[in-house]
Amino acid sequence: MSDVPERWSQAAVHPDMWADPDEDPRNKDGAAPEGELATLRDFLRDYRLTLRMKCDGLGPQELARRSVPPSTMSLLGLVRHLAEVERDWRNWITPGDPAPKLYGARDADFEQAVGEQAAVEAAFADLEREQAQTDAALAEYADPGARVVGQDGTAVRELWVHRIEEYARHCGHADLLRERVDGRVGQ
Repeated sequence: MSDVPERWSQAAVHPDMWADPDEDPRNKDGAAPEGELATLRDFLRDYRLTLRMKCDGLGPQELARRSVPPSTMSLLGLVRHLAEVERDWRNWITPGDPAPKLYGARDADFEQAVGEQAAVEAAFADLEREQAQTDAALAEYADPGARVVGQDGTAVRELWVHRIEEYARHCGHADLLRERVDGRVGQ
């Protein structure tokens, strides 16, 4: 008997997909977004949804399951990490003293991700709150070429692209972590 789960997909129309097109919340009817900022928001929205989809249906122990030693990475750790980096980006945008770390010292977002329901609920609440606050801070800038008033005057465009890159990279990790947990695969 093997402890490696069998690979599977919930999709029937396209078995290499995570969900069938009619059930995929990332699929939208209509035309593509108009303009640069709308396109950036759309890509970020889809990656955020992808992360949530990769976590759906799992319990606290499964969400906290580590990949392979020596890595401390888990799906729950990714959620906590992305909440932390949303806060970090907001610290770049806003002037004044930076908000403190959510989870403590280096890598605490991963190392302290424990398989308890309260920890899962707190992590998703943290992520949602930090996303909303960073989105609100960036919404003050209608021009993607504008420079933020925060720490180093970074271009708004650069912050949007960096956020998309961060979520995209970690959604790739989430693909592998989810497959390791229960064998479910698909983009």
